[in-house]
Amino acid sequence: MQDRPEVRDKTLYDTDFFVWCNEQACLVRERRFDELDIENVAEELESMGLSDKHQIGSRVDIAHLLKWKYQPGARKSGWVGTIFEQRQRIQYIVEGSPSLKSYPATIAQTAYRAARLAASRETGIDFTLFPEECPFAAEPILDLDFMPKEPDRHDQS
Repeated sequence: MQDRPEVRDKTLYDTDFFVWCNEQACLVRERRFDELDIENVAEELESMGLSDKHQIGSRVDIAHLLKWKYQPGARKSGWVGTIFEQRQRIQYIVEGSPSLKSYPATIAQTAYRAARLAASRETGIDFTLFPEECPFAAEPILDLDFMPKEPDRHDQS
């Protein structure tokens, strides 16, 4: 006899998430806490908190900064718009969740690894020609006015 995973009955949470959310909100407002779907409510609250972190992570736009810095002859005005928009959205998220203010600095190096690959793929510049470590400090990456200078022997920012 094989063990089978426990099969649970489908609940409103599984079948209509929107209706489930409204039902749970109603129960909270009416202070009918004993009727709440506690496990799923807790899971969704945790997920909501992580959502801001994921949003920031996906908006730290180092690839465009690398393309701007290492391909000055191919610069496009749209890159500046994209960089600016992502920075503004990060600021908006941090305004709503100030505890995440230092999070972009925490993930900058991880984001750089992915950006380095993306910039290489999009520009045709060999991956190894980009620095191994992120050439930008976290503060400038998020500074609305910062755009990197072209690389040369004296200035690598």
